[in-house]
Amino acid sequence: MNASDRVRTRFDVVIVGGGFAGISVAARLRRRRPGLSIAVVEPSDRHYYQPAWTLVGGGAYDIARTCRDQASMIPSGVRWIRARCTGFEPSLNIIQLGEGGAVGYRMLVVAAGLQLDWDRIEGLAATLGENGVTSNYDYAYAPYTWECIRNWRGGRAVFTQPLPPFKCAGAPQKILYLAADHWRRRGLTAEIEFYNAGGAMFSVPFFSAALDEVMAYYDARAHTARTLVAVEGPARKAWFETTRDGQVQREQISFDLLHVVPPQSAPAFIRASALADAAGWVEVDKETLQHARYENIFSLGDVCSAPTSKTAAAVKNQIPVVAGNLLRVLEGEGELARYDGYASCPLVTSRGKVMLAEFRYGGEVTPSFPLEPRVPRRLYWWLKKFFLPHLYWDWLTRGRGFPQTHKPRRFKAALPSTALHRHPARARR
Repeated sequence: MNASDRVRTRFDVVIVGGGFAGISVAARLRRRRPGLSIAVVEPSDRHYYQPAWTLVGGGAYDIARTCRDQASMIPSGVRWIRARCTGFEPSLNIIQLGEGGAVGYRMLVVAAGLQLDWDRIEGLAATLGENGVTSNYDYAYAPYTWECIRNWRGGRAVFTQPLPPFKCAGAPQKILYLAADHWRRRGLTAEIEFYNAGGAMFSVPFFSAALDEVMAYYDARAHTARTLVAVEGPARKAWFETTRDGQVQREQISFDLLHVVPPQSAPAFIRASALADAAGWVEVDKETLQHARYENIFSLGDVCSAPTSKTAAAVKNQIPVVAGNLLRVLEGEGELARYDGYASCPLVTSRGKVMLAEFRYGGEVTPSFPLEPRVPRRLYWWLKKFFLPHLYWDWLTRGRGFPQTHKPRRFKAALPSTALHRHPARARR
């Protein structure tokens, strides 16, 4: 059977992935060019608003509000192909589907997200959701995080962070702050440990120093260059590895609560494809988001190789670039638009306050508001809990544009005195 015999049908645009990035591009294209034939290839029947899972784990959001039927998210006039993409034949403008089918395209958008590699941590999958082992990186376990925090009676709480890349650079520590704040408000004691496989609290030094102070306020100890490699849930033990002087050393610790952020990678069908770079991500020009070798292919979101944080805020600014550039290539006119690497992380430092980190390529600080961004504010809590979900469900995934308000602003290097949760009676460790 030749390639053309396997093709079920052809579309002007095929989008692989029905998450935030894929649905939003489909909706935007549909609004701008109603005559285009567009298909979204997505096997799941559920669509998740993942940025709220940290709040769910901290007892500040209802998990049911983070999930909708996928059918309700597909834009009117867009074909939903409920199947799994298994490969690409870019020289023939074909994607492969499970069970041997194929779909043809004129333009392709790859928005397949990333995968959570739970099995790379020995014993983790067998104990998630019990024995005090939890993770906000899954819809099934975020409520258990809150159960563990709410029922806390003291002991050691351990929070982990893998090496990048992973979704939302601030999520591993945000739940630590929510837990620590909850326990402090109730007069409960906790030995709080943060095991970070990297070397700093945040990739942008401007914000990292402020987060060091938040950790100190909660008397939380940060351990760097420690990678979680194994968990024994019933025994409440975890093992971390670090490399010193070229030698790998393993450390065993006990815990009463263990919040795990799993290592993450590009999906296997992406890594094995002709679209991938050496690290397995869809290889794109970091500004135009056009594929490095195939001009009729674009990619955005977690799966693309653009060197920025994998956040919903980054996707928000990638959507108009991809949609606009796709139409320019399809119609053969116009200079390609450019994405500046913008990403944002609402760093929840307590229940009711958020430090809003906004930046672009090179770690340049680019706030949307003319306010010192290292100061945790109630305004940003409102933004995180109420406005951003509305923007997601009712605006961006419906194809509506939203103005870009970020821009470079200069601030003093010294931390502002109002930025920190000062507690002079507590000594830093």
